[in-house]
Amino acid sequence: MDQLNTTLGTYRPRNPFLSSILEDCIKNGYDFGKAYSCLRQTWYTDNWSTIRDVVWRRQEEDWEERREALVGNRIVNSDLPPRRVWDLYSNRVVPQWFVSMAPVYRARPLLKPISHAWADEKDRTTVWTLINGYEWPVPIPKDADLSLIRIEMLNLGLEYAWLDVLCLRQVGGPREDLRTDEWKVDVPTIGAVYRYQNVVCYLSGLGRPLTLKEGDLESDQCWFRRAWTLQEIGKERVIAGDTPDGPLHAKCNDGKYETELLTRFHKQLQYTCGLFWMHDVLGEMRKRVSTNPVDKIAGLASLTESKSIPAYYESASLEHAWTALVNSMRKSYRAQLFLLCPEPGDRSPKWRPSWEQAMTKPLLPYRIVYSESVDRDETGDEDWCNAMCIEGLVRGLAVVEGGDRHGEFIVEHHDEIERFEITAAHTYPIPEDTYTLLYYICLTGPNVCVVGRSLPGRRFEKVSVVETFGQGLFEIGHEHRYTLI
Repeated sequence: MDQLNTTLGTYRPRNPFLSSILEDCIKNGYDFGKAYSCLRQTWYTDNWSTIRDVVWRRQEEDWEERREALVGNRIVNSDLPPRRVWDLYSNRVVPQWFVSMAPVYRARPLLKPISHAWADEKDRTTVWTLINGYEWPVPIPKDADLSLIRIEMLNLGLEYAWLDVLCLRQVGGPREDLRTDEWKVDVPTIGAVYRYQNVVCYLSGLGRPLTLKEGDLESDQCWFRRAWTLQEIGKERVIAGDTPDGPLHAKCNDGKYETELLTRFHKQLQYTCGLFWMHDVLGEMRKRVSTNPVDKIAGLASLTESKSIPAYYESASLEHAWTALVNSMRKSYRAQLFLLCPEPGDRSPKWRPSWEQAMTKPLLPYRIVYSESVDRDETGDEDWCNAMCIEGLVRGLAVVEGGDRHGEFIVEHHDEIERFEITAAHTYPIPEDTYTLLYYICLTGPNVCVVGRSLPGRRFEKVSVVETFGQGLFEIGHEHRYTLI
């Protein structure tokens, strides 16, 4: 009690309600720092008689929210708050529900996530620290100091922060079984911590000053090249480790800097903003690296804005993880996948690319209107769409040559033959044959059609993708529902 009064600069006389809460803190094994973190949001209350109930209720609500978040192998609450946060005032890692103890008349305490690229293993060390109660070893660069990181965050005005090495249970602790269970939920929901937030970024490694030398932007440890940091862009960024002579303060003249390296650095800083299209998201992920290949797929979950996302399994196969992610995507993103590759999927199903295709094959940059969708029937394990469809003869796209190929789509309509110009802006051959075209309207440029075959049972098998100008095809088509195979 005396320590709390001294730390908070108050005189709070003993009372039975406060004493019972302090006894609970002792029973739970809280040291002074953690007890201070638990109580400091409510310390100035005038009614201690209800605080113990509030503490228990907040704790129970948090446990219940996490129990209900995982249903089978799917997280049904993709906005689940982080399990733990770093209380910078008490310098302790604490349950996030401590933050919610703030009274309603006070603004919710500021929480900012910290983003960084992990240092190479040879440049890292692990430290055991009281900050996280010695629960797991904390991997940090050899030249970094958690105390200095905390000071920098406090100087930025932060009260709470989320830092993966401190707040996400790490490998090497005594409870490896608990880590595996926690990661099923905590790893896929990392993106929610950063979404729409002001993010503090260490571009040269956690706790390190920002520097830039030749080879840094090509390094596997570069912040711009790590798979996980793609979802950590946030709404705005504060660059930590900045120094007066650092690269952020280089002078720009007509969009160019003193060196080509500085120009590339600033261009990447400006480019790394919100990504809203599957073509851009997958194209950016292709350039990035991860220690575990499946992390590239897990790192896409928040970017596809799914209401539910797959649980994380370190040993999952890439195709299995990719299928689970596609099945949980918003239907507008799934529609983009339908048009993304000029060829059918080389695994089952054919309507969308396999993970290998998504990472290696040419991707088409069509931006269809947001109302277009590929829905999913979980009960029947089927994917389906409603689209304007037209049947006719595709001619002139069987031979692959350099550049775009121009052909025609021949349709019989009202006892007349109509011809429409179509273009294949890719190198995948489309043999001359009768096909069904599913028509999609794009926000800019030409509209696009998925070329395929109508099969019995109202099924559709994708063959390729073509472009068409004007609304002629749309006007003679009819809406149809197809199950995509």
